[in-house]
Amino acid sequence: MNCSTNVWFVCSPTCVGNRIIKKRIHVRIEHVMPSRCTEEFKQRVKKNDQLKAEAKAKGVVISTKRQPLGPKPGFMVEGTTLETVTPIPYDVVNDLKGGY
Repeated sequence: MNCSTNVWFVCSPTCVGNRIIKKRIHVRIEHVMPSRCTEEFKQRVKKNDQLKAEAKAKGVVISTKRQPLGPKPGFMVEGTTLETVTPIPYDVVNDLKGGY
């Protein structure tokens, strides 16, 4: 990134044809915002460090790896009645005549 007094020079990779080139644009400082993509990661690192310190003080070994949520618990649907659905017979002769 290149800077001047009021403008930042920003490079972004752009696909042109079969190659990727760096597109260079000038952006005023008012329009530039810091990226928030690592906020959750940084919070998780701080939380994990705190949990590790507490576990070390207690003398316990813990795992700070993220775990998948897993399946939702099952349930029974109540207050419904069963309805039997039967197919309507297909009549080829009436279908060819255009009527039922």
